[in-house]
Amino acid sequence: MNFRFIVFLFVLLLFNPGLSDAQSYQNAKHHKCLKCHSQQTYSFLNTVKGKEDKRLMNPYFILDTVAMSHGVHQQFDCTDCHSSEYGTYPHNGNLKLEPMSTCLDCHGGDASFATYYFERIEEEFKKSVHYKVYGDNFSCSKCHSQHTYVATARKSDNVLEIVDYSNKMCLSCHNDMKKYQLVSGHENPKLVQIHSWLPNQELHFTNVRCIECHTEVLDSLKVSHNILPKTKALRKCLECHSADSRLKASLYKYENLQKRAAEGGIKMVLANESYVIGTHQSPILKLASIVIFLLVLAGIIIHSLFRIIKKK
Repeated sequence: MNFRFIVFLFVLLLFNPGLSDAQSYQNAKHHKCLKCHSQQTYSFLNTVKGKEDKRLMNPYFILDTVAMSHGVHQQFDCTDCHSSEYGTYPHNGNLKLEPMSTCLDCHGGDASFATYYFERIEEEFKKSVHYKVYGDNFSCSKCHSQHTYVATARKSDNVLEIVDYSNKMCLSCHNDMKKYQLVSGHENPKLVQIHSWLPNQELHFTNVRCIECHTEVLDSLKVSHNILPKTKALRKCLECHSADSRLKASLYKYENLQKRAAEGGIKMVLANESYVIGTHQSPILKLASIVIFLLVLAGIIIHSLFRIIKKK
């Protein structure tokens, strides 16, 4: 660590006491890039005019430094993925034409990442409607931002947090006209209208991930990446609202969620904010409901018999 970096880090901490150590480190490490890419405007020397010009930054190139400090790639330099030539400013315009790095460029064939099944995920992704229609124009980064991605499903024990994070990935394109048209070339369909057949839309969108109905469920992967065409989307309520719910093989199959499910019974029903009718069935509660039903039925029968005898 050189002296200039130490001085910069000290000044940053001195004038930004509210920043955490991780955020301070992140901002210091990438300060050259983030000096422009965390701002609404940027400046450069206009050699034609012979003076400094100020322009608006493309909103899609403005990075959220706080989100970056929590992302899985927070420890990397910008030039680990982008060309080292970006170190020269103003940037050479041809750099925008360089092919972007893919996940497998770093994660493929690496034994240390074997448990994440990146190669298997790519195989499933290439079966998806996204890849079949758009090919290489649809890459991992269209859903998983390299700058801010967080492995929420693997780390969180809150179902609603997992659902919210996952659905925001889908909506970042399907609810954004500009981003959707950039890939598809046509207008974005209205989600509410398309899902008009679905009862209680808001409850479903809040408590269930889009991928529960729009992907295959695979035992070999934590999350299926084979996004199905809309004609094959699930429309059967009982697939989820039953004792053998497909949610057990998808949303609720993470080990941390299984531990919650092991608690079972009333505690599970009351504690789980994402409780789905028919999904969580406790044998004890099921037996109790049958006993109560039989007792009520017996009471009605006995009461009716007494009334009949009394009339005679």
